[in-house]
Amino acid sequence: MAVRSRPKIRALLIDISGTLMIGSTPTQQATQALAELRRSKFPYRFCSNTSKESTSVLQKRMIDAGFDVQTGESPELWTSLKAVRSLIRSRGLKRPYFLLSATAKDECISEGLYDPNVPYDAVIVGLAPALFDYDRLNSAFRILVGEDDSQKGRREDPKASIPLIALHKARYVESSGHGLVLGPGPFVAALENAAEREAEVLGKPSRAFFETVIESLDCDGEGCIAVIGDDIEMDLGGGAIDLGLWRILVKTGKYRAGDESKEGVQAPDEVCDSFAEFVEKLLSGESNCSALPRRH
Repeated sequence: MAVRSRPKIRALLIDISGTLMIGSTPTQQATQALAELRRSKFPYRFCSNTSKESTSVLQKRMIDAGFDVQTGESPELWTSLKAVRSLIRSRGLKRPYFLLSATAKDECISEGLYDPNVPYDAVIVGLAPALFDYDRLNSAFRILVGEDDSQKGRREDPKASIPLIALHKARYVESSGHGLVLGPGPFVAALENAAEREAEVLGKPSRAFFETVIESLDCDGEGCIAVIGDDIEMDLGGGAIDLGLWRILVKTGKYRAGDESKEGVQAPDEVCDSFAEFVEKLLSGESNCSALPRRH
């Protein structure tokens, strides 16, 4: 079966956790590689499903680790929390029930967007390990099915318009010093099963998230946009496939041997040992780290 060579790439979407950093520690040569991208004026954006901390906390952690992250009118760092905040505004949500860390929740409800005196009108779930106990998950379930005390007598069909919103549905994540640990996906799945509805995913790998980030890039011209990450499904699946992005899997973070050939998952276009290796080959014009045949 023929192997595709790498096309011309005009911009890069970069995963953070597991690709650039594990915890607060950069992956091998990642800071230097990013600096080379900056010096070459190659367009890129950081794409994160972070929900355990706010965007500003993540940005500071990246800067402290040695990464140059610029802000301003066209920010480089895009997170699923930004998508949540935009959704709350666009839908006029007044009182979501949050299963989010304190800093993540504060980012979503700033500027007086929260009214504790109205019934709950959404359930929003991110990575919040300390909140995934029976009582809080049960509260989320009861809101979704219209059984919460705040909803009683307040609408004809209290469960009809209560959305279940997930920042992402990763089954597991890489934890610094601990290896793989549970992500929010299994807890979202439990709520989906109990409430008999499918969660709306706002972060990767949703097509809408990728489209929003791509719109922020000033990179018209020939070539394709590439996405690089350590999770074949959450970083490189879904919308990344739908949009025809060139998909690079790195063998760092949550990557485990054989991920690139998982049954039922579309193989990546390229597999590299690290982010730094990919950048070196990209900027030097070298061929793929390793290209994989397409499964049909």
